[in-house]
Amino acid sequence: MRLLVDTHLLLWAAASSSRLPRGARALIEDPANEVYYSAASIWEIAIKSALRRKDFRVDVPALLAALPRMGFVELPVTGAHAARVVQLADIHRDPFDRLLVAQSVVEPLTLLTNDALLARYGDGIRVV
Repeated sequence: MRLLVDTHLLLWAAASSSRLPRGARALIEDPANEVYYSAASIWEIAIKSALRRKDFRVDVPALLAALPRMGFVELPVTGAHAARVVQLADIHRDPFDRLLVAQSVVEPLTLLTNDALLARYGDGIRVV
């Protein structure tokens, strides 16, 4: 399965946090799965880290160095991804989450998230 992890799952996986749901950990660690992270997630983390948000205290360069070692593959943001956001229903207001949904549709990838609201975008979203 080709998975795109959302920003929180990405952070929890990188930190080996107990907040990462067991189901997500199993899917991420399954060698049969390809696990992607979005450049949009790195952008979100960098912005929120610079704003000193407590839940985003991250050494962004260290995170970027660690992700390939963990077997994660970077998914760049393309014009096709950005354009697909326009076609999404107005279910979720967060622009980063909306871009992740659009990327999962365009590529196609299964978006792995802990945000139940995103499940309303359809079958390509897996809530853990």
